[in-house]
Amino acid sequence: MASLSVVISSFNEEKNIVDCLKSSAFADEIILVDNSSTDKTKEIAKKYTQKIFTRPNHQMLNINKNFGFLKASSEWILCLDADERITAELAKEIITTISNPKADGYKIPRKNIIFGKWIEHTGWYPDYQLRLFKRNKGRFAEKHVHEMLKVDGEVEVLNSPIEHQNYQTISQFIDKMNRIYTPNEAENLLKNGYSFNWLDSVRFPVREFLSRFFARKGYKDGLHGLVLSFLMAFYHLIIFVRLWEQMKFPQVDESSVINDLKTESKNLSKEFAHWTRQAKREVAKTPIEKILARFI
Repeated sequence: MASLSVVISSFNEEKNIVDCLKSSAFADEIILVDNSSTDKTKEIAKKYTQKIFTRPNHQMLNINKNFGFLKASSEWILCLDADERITAELAKEIITTISNPKADGYKIPRKNIIFGKWIEHTGWYPDYQLRLFKRNKGRFAEKHVHEMLKVDGEVEVLNSPIEHQNYQTISQFIDKMNRIYTPNEAENLLKNGYSFNWLDSVRFPVREFLSRFFARKGYKDGLHGLVLSFLMAFYHLIIFVRLWEQMKFPQVDESSVINDLKTESKNLSKEFAHWTRQAKREVAKTPIEKILARFI
């Protein structure tokens, strides 16, 4: 029977690591790459595995994840973060799949639990993650924070999801946004030749909100969907502000701000009206309500 190594990356995860390790117990070995935690993460982990490796806490976490892959001895590797759990259904599917594989790697859907709720829409599901792969076939690039794992070979999809205990507090969301994600996003845009346009301070957040709340049906997640759509709009505003900062805060003439903003607001209002009508049709309960939604 094919063997499996679970490789986990952690940093100060004493609150999450037990559930992650317990859910990984079905594997042949568990490898923990600890990014120099200062809490009890390593002490707790020793109860579940002796294969613990301490590494510098690189902002580019993919470096340490790739290191963990090199330490794996099994035929297959499953890459996990400390706030993720393998359900019993997924464990069974993984064992069945690697016993008779039809690909070199597998994407796995991920259930994001945010602020205590499974977010089924708003762009957070199915959130496929390429995590299961044959040893020596998979590796993360080490250029950007959000770089995805790449597999040399065929890739297919599993059905059962990973459970992700994602953001648990607003502070956690804002901290990661400010400390890790938005600086990296702004840097990538500049490297790819971003041309500064102050109207992006409006376009970035508004279009992100429309995309999250309407196009990706965040309204079906209720208040969670609305708040998360606003938070992601704010996220994109901060990306613009960081770009503005990188360019030494160029000024814009006040008359241009008023006149151009007026024109842009009209365009965005049309987009907003379009998506609102579509959402009303989606949630309408009777044929008459669906018809009226086209015009209201």
